[in-house]
Amino acid sequence: MKIKSIIFMMLILLFALVACSNDDTESKNVEENGNNTDIKQLVADYSTDKKEADSASITGKELIVSTSGEKEKTYELPKDEFFVSIAPFVDQTHPCTFHSLTGCQGEMVEKEFDVYIEDEDGNVIVDKKVKSLANGFIDLWVPRDKKYDITIEHDGKKVQSEFSTFAEDPTCLTNMQLT
Repeated sequence: MKIKSIIFMMLILLFALVACSNDDTESKNVEENGNNTDIKQLVADYSTDKKEADSASITGKELIVSTSGEKEKTYELPKDEFFVSIAPFVDQTHPCTFHSLTGCQGEMVEKEFDVYIEDEDGNVIVDKKVKSLANGFIDLWVPRDKKYDITIEHDGKKVQSEFSTFAEDPTCLTNMQLT
């Protein structure tokens, strides 16, 4: 009889743990208002104000969105790609670790940059002209768990730097001053 009671209590405990594990984390393809939406598109929509939220920030692991009257939502990022947002600057910057898609503002709004990124093995990841967004940032998705060298050029000015894309790394790079 004791064994049946113990098994019964363990089943109740297991049920309670499973029932309480729902944390609103959603996978790469998230369900938004009944439609499947790619997480990268969701990030882009918050970056460009196509979607509104009180706050939307992105870490190396997840997108975190808060909207008035709703529970905070978190969305898992792709397992093989890392989001990084870069605000090249000449005169002004701000300290930042995890990019706020709805709050960070860079100095160089809607400017064209030559961006070159190479991984630690010498593979070229990005080599193109990129226009910064209305918030002054350049949003990029690059392979995860690597170290990179980056060169950004604009109007005869240039910056070279390094960054990495491990889970705890910054997603907001505001330390690249063009000289």
